[in-house]
Amino acid sequence: MIKILQKFNRTLYQFSKEVQLKQSETQGKGFYQQQIFTGCLAEYAYYIESNKEAIIIDPLRDIQPYLNIAKERGAKIKYVLLTHFHADFIAGHLSLQRETDAQIIMGPKANAPFINKVLNDNEYLKVGNVKIQALHTPGHTQESTCFLLYDEEGKQHSVYTGDTLFLGEVGRPDLAVKSDITQYDLASMLYASLRQKILGLPEDVIVFPGHGAGSACGKNISSGYSCTIGNQKKNNYALQEMDQDTFVQLVASDLPKPPQYFFYNAGLNKTNQFQDLNLILKKANTKLTPAKVISRQGIQIIDSRNSISDGFIPGSINVPLQIPFAHWVGTLLPHDREIVVVCEPGNEEQTIMRLSRIGYDNIVGYLHFEDWKSSGNPISKPTELEVQDFLKRSKLAQIVDVRTKEEWGKGILKHAQLITLSELPQNLEKLDKLRDISIYCGTGQRAKIAHTLLIANGFTRVQYCKVGYDDIIK
Repeated sequence: MIKILQKFNRTLYQFSKEVQLKQSETQGKGFYQQQIFTGCLAEYAYYIESNKEAIIIDPLRDIQPYLNIAKERGAKIKYVLLTHFHADFIAGHLSLQRETDAQIIMGPKANAPFINKVLNDNEYLKVGNVKIQALHTPGHTQESTCFLLYDEEGKQHSVYTGDTLFLGEVGRPDLAVKSDITQYDLASMLYASLRQKILGLPEDVIVFPGHGAGSACGKNISSGYSCTIGNQKKNNYALQEMDQDTFVQLVASDLPKPPQYFFYNAGLNKTNQFQDLNLILKKANTKLTPAKVISRQGIQIIDSRNSISDGFIPGSINVPLQIPFAHWVGTLLPHDREIVVVCEPGNEEQTIMRLSRIGYDNIVGYLHFEDWKSSGNPISKPTELEVQDFLKRSKLAQIVDVRTKEEWGKGILKHAQLITLSELPQNLEKLDKLRDISIYCGTGQRAKIAHTLLIANGFTRVQYCKVGYDDIIK
């Protein structure tokens, strides 16, 4: 099994020329399609149009890009299709419905108050001159459904696989576990779904997944935007010939702990109890004075600046926008506190939008650090160290490596304590507040987050290395 994984994780994919058109557009027989990529979440949504009727598959909460495409093309959005109840973002189906009167459609086993129509397994939906077929593929979740597009001549053109099938990977089976169903049960369902519904498709059918490399919805998703069924059958380890027990062991073992916000989002996406993004932006895009921030009790300050060398507000957590911002905020911070954003001028709306995409709606406003600093308020200065100073000052310190377990396999510093960043908030008691604490990671970015997290939790003798492990060992 290890050899299977090693072989296929190294594979480079050959992509269909048809899906390498400008702006990820596809012009098929009787239809037009556009793939919309959001890098912060490594998420793909899809706009499909035929004869001026359009559908959106798996939209994000910020729906303006979909509305813009439809307006530019003179089309009406008629349906919104969800492949499953998403865990890694708040979906935009309700906002699109309020804006366009589109019907919300899901596959079998989906149960939510907003669903207008459930497409049964193998049932068709006509859109203009083409049709979409529902393929029920439980495994990632019980309601997971792929959507197979037929062009106007009746040819199977492409399949929109959501989180069932990615490039080089399949959806993780541990996010929809219940008291009566385990991740191994879901992995067994996924084994059957892939073999009964996906592997039998023509080899030239194009796979359009719900996520790309970097998403936590799969263990090791390969880079790329699309692929063919034929290439996936050759290169995806999970689609190789094997028995069910082998598949379950491969897919359901060694799964990294999912970000805590996944379960909050999955629950919220089954309700109609969340607001449109434009209302969140209107409320949150308000500049606050330092005095106003000080007056609010129990707030969480999230600092999205890429550099904090000139200082940061005591108690704030720095998560730079230039890294997977949504992932780390959602992994480390709870949803139940009021939030004040500290950001660089011009990044206010971007920061608020990225937080709202994953359900952080309780944002009361933003603050610029220079305003805080010029008002004479206290600031914390980070102890950022170059390699030699870090090694020198770490001789008597408690060294903490916040990389992942996979990265630890490449080597660690002598005497380092291994606490991956995602698990640091639950393991603070392992650290000694009376000792110096030296933190490092793979690039310096996660160590910086950990630095502010420890200071916010009462640690005062904290320092971190500005560069990563590879540069340290050199």
